[in-house]
Amino acid sequence: MTGRLLGAGRSADVYEIDEAWVLRRDRDGWGDAAAEGAVMAYVREHGYPAPRVRPTGSRTELVMERLSGPTLLTALLAGETGPAEGGALLASLLRRLHAVPGRDPADPGARVLHLDLHPDNVMLTPDGPRVIDWTNAEDGPPGLDWGMSAVILAQAALGPYPLAQDILTALLAEPGELTEEGLTEALRRRAANPTMSRGEVEVLGTAGQLIRSLAF
Repeated sequence: MTGRLLGAGRSADVYEIDEAWVLRRDRDGWGDAAAEGAVMAYVREHGYPAPRVRPTGSRTELVMERLSGPTLLTALLAGETGPAEGGALLASLLRRLHAVPGRDPADPGARVLHLDLHPDNVMLTPDGPRVIDWTNAEDGPPGLDWGMSAVILAQAALGPYPLAQDILTALLAEPGELTEEGLTEALRRRAANPTMSRGEVEVLGTAGQLIRSLAF
């Protein structure tokens, strides 16, 4: 049994269970909650700020720690967090994630990648930031993760959130591992993403130009 609806994203809904736990249910059935929970548990074991999870045995439902506090996006839009601080926080979270040992001994250069790390997927809790929504996580080169975050911010900057350009500038001003290969692959993946609107896809070329002008 689940309680009231707490939030809804592009592909999933989050319901209240009790004061400590929530249930995230995938509406489309294409996710793998068990795999997502496993990667969240793995990075938590290495000190990364992901929510606690409980196994459910379901591919579409994930029980996880209930967090309190605004998202980084909410804080940015409210002026409670500045874009320079927001971009620096995203960069710090990417660096911390890629410092976690890789899961594949046969590929020592691979790291756990979030692949959707943007301001709406960072919760600002009283205990510090927590990174949510690990649906897209996989193992690979860190440059791809930096590329995905940069492309998401650039798309937002060219769309409804001009403030995102300042966040992007701050992100790319921090020491990171963005590569041309990672950026190219990130642009390709965003173009193939079925949740993208036509407008979001149409700005990808300009988004790539903006990122390259700031990073390379």
